[in-house]
Amino acid sequence: MKNWSKVLIPWYLVLIGFLLLGCSNNESASNNKGGNSDSGPQEISIMLNLHVPEVPDKRLEELIEKETNTQLDIRWVPDNNYAENLNTAIATNNLPDVFLLKDVTLDQQKAAIRDDQYWEIGPYLDDYPNLSKLNKDILKNTAVDGKIYTLYAGRPLSRQGLIYRKDWADNLGLGTPTNLEELYEMMRAFTEDDPDGNGKDDTIGLTDREILGTFENFATWHGAPNNWGEKDGQLLPQFMFPEYREAMDYFKSLFDNGYINKDAPVTSKTDQQELLKNGTAGVYIGTMGDVESMYQDALAINPDVVLDVHNYIEGPDGEYRTRSIPGYGSMLIFPKAAVETEEELKGILSFFDYLMTPEGANLLLWGVEGEHYEVVDGKGKVIEENRDTFNRQILPYTSLEIGEPDTNGRYIGYFEYEPRAKAEELYKDNNDYLVHDPTAALESATWASKSETLTQIITDATYQYFLGQIDNEGFDQAIEEWKEAGGAQVIEEYNEQ
Repeated sequence: MKNWSKVLIPWYLVLIGFLLLGCSNNESASNNKGGNSDSGPQEISIMLNLHVPEVPDKRLEELIEKETNTQLDIRWVPDNNYAENLNTAIATNNLPDVFLLKDVTLDQQKAAIRDDQYWEIGPYLDDYPNLSKLNKDILKNTAVDGKIYTLYAGRPLSRQGLIYRKDWADNLGLGTPTNLEELYEMMRAFTEDDPDGNGKDDTIGLTDREILGTFENFATWHGAPNNWGEKDGQLLPQFMFPEYREAMDYFKSLFDNGYINKDAPVTSKTDQQELLKNGTAGVYIGTMGDVESMYQDALAINPDVVLDVHNYIEGPDGEYRTRSIPGYGSMLIFPKAAVETEEELKGILSFFDYLMTPEGANLLLWGVEGEHYEVVDGKGKVIEENRDTFNRQILPYTSLEIGEPDTNGRYIGYFEYEPRAKAEELYKDNNDYLVHDPTAALESATWASKSETLTQIITDATYQYFLGQIDNEGFDQAIEEWKEAGGAQVIEEYNEQ
């Protein structure tokens, strides 16, 4: 009996150990937000903006979950309602683990960030082999008080340029414009010289819309700064520079002569593009990559249409300049009310670290090779017969991208349509002529709270000047109104830094 007891007691201990281990695993499985390998998939809730009409099916989501050992709960919010829904989620303390921010919403959240309501993730990034590759200059532009709280979705620093009717230019013997005078002549000729040859006075040179984006390109070409610039030793907004006024006079001439759609102040982006696609306007200024979708729509109306893209327009001093964005389109942020522990945060960062691998980034942006896309000349290309599937299953998830091809290693796009491929090359060319916004990494509490009102004052006044409703004196009065509405405080706050 003594000998048997020496054998049995260790087996009892082993049995008890297994029972305790089973209890421990069951407890872990009941609370798996932390997401370690012993607790099953980590649950991650995310709120994203939706740019397409319908919520995507979960094909891609399930593939990502399998690769990352996660269980995703994505709240899709239509883009035009996103800010409103975000404010509601904040007000009702119903935030997900991760949500998307844009420039304006980041400004609105800075007080909460300083109140320690969001995780500072900067100290963790170097612990992840892929997140550590994020562009340090772009991260700096997203920082609050020098600290990093967000992961950014990278964008080319300048995609701005012309999309124009090359067939019209050829019909009139016009070459590609290389300076403001040649561009003006093109817009005049597209209006007055019957570029489509139908014998009717039914065309205009330039199509514009309700925001000042088109005009601001002209202002930069004239030598004005990007939003803000240094003058007499201090930072001032672009509309206080003489080059901005010179561009206003140039643009006013387009309105005076009918070379632009006079309803531009109330024209939507969709209608702005439609004027080029339907053969009314000959020049569109904006993101050059839009040329392919615009061409496809225009082709359905006119099978002979020919479009081209161009970026290089010299100003009065013979130099080309283009406005730079801060290097990101949106950001993802992590509220402490939802992500309660450091362990949960690290699990979420591990998820995004996978999405920054070439494999993860290609899966996110392109889908499954052979099913959604193919590789041509080292570039990604959507399989055309499966484009509807790609649009339904893959395209909506682009808001989840972290970094850019230079940092996440994903395929850039292959484009058969030559002007679209050319646009990609011109994005790179623009990098040699960038004008940066010196306030991109600065803080202004007044701007954060009053930017919408202040922007509207100047937008209204600028368009009123174009339409002849106010003169230089009237524009000066608008600047004074801008100062009194908080603009003077914004100037002071930026210059303090």
